[in-house]
Amino acid sequence: MHALRTPDERFSNLPGYPFAPHYVMVDDTEGGQLRMHYVDEGSPDAPVVLMLHGEPSWSYLYRKMIPSVVAAGFRAVAPDLIGFGRSDKPTERGDYTYLRHVTWVRALLDQLQLEDITLVCQDWGGLIGLRLVGEMPERFARVLAANTMLPTGDHPAGEAFLKWREYSQTVPEFNVGKIIAKAVTCELGADIMAAYDAPFPDDRYKAGARQFPTLVPVTPDDPAAAANRTAWGTLMKFGKPFLTAFSDQDPITAAAAPIIRKLVPGCQGQAHTTIANGGHFLQEDQGEALARVLVDFVRTTA
Repeated sequence: MHALRTPDERFSNLPGYPFAPHYVMVDDTEGGQLRMHYVDEGSPDAPVVLMLHGEPSWSYLYRKMIPSVVAAGFRAVAPDLIGFGRSDKPTERGDYTYLRHVTWVRALLDQLQLEDITLVCQDWGGLIGLRLVGEMPERFARVLAANTMLPTGDHPAGEAFLKWREYSQTVPEFNVGKIIAKAVTCELGADIMAAYDAPFPDDRYKAGARQFPTLVPVTPDDPAAAANRTAWGTLMKFGKPFLTAFSDQDPITAAAAPIIRKLVPGCQGQAHTTIANGGHFLQEDQGEALARVLVDFVRTTA
């Protein structure tokens, strides 16, 4: 598997992102290895908050939340998925599969020996993270789901998602910074959009970002559908604390929150909330507010 590595200088002096890089090596499943980056802030002995990003963002998305989480006494771990951020980027779109992404994040959790995890997941962070909760629920203490879902393809995909998928596959220039800017309620400055663009010097680095929308299960016979159904079998018995904190202005995932609250037992009795003035990337719009919800959730369910 051939992969590119974004030059380090692309990540110098990014606004609001002072975090030192950390890396693990993960198996590319073809006999080689890929370098996977993660942010790791706070005491190594503190309770772990795992923050999983989605498409086409990277751990930069969590920069507003990490300081608050650490100040509250927790350890914030925010990986960059393979193909994103400071992680290696396989150059062939076919190198990216749902199963490989799950396997790569699982490898990171294993190498860091993370237990009693509080999962924070948004977008593909939920597609991967909720799958992992379903496959190894003993590793997770609680879950905060924001603007995400674990799809099985058994129900029609929403019109908003289908339009995004078509756009992602047909737009001549896949401009990550502009894509993020269109999916938030705040106005992003040129420096922030450039930071979201930083992992991708040119189109050769964007195979994963291009491929991700096609990997979402939208039909019952999708390659990932069966494994997601199995994971749902566990989630529908998952009694540990589970909180939904979706935003109020995300047409792609809005319908998912009530479904999750209905199906996951751990949702019962929790202080589910809607984050006001937030788009799809609510960590960008309302990161501090979401961090407060998270900290309160952990403290009240500890």
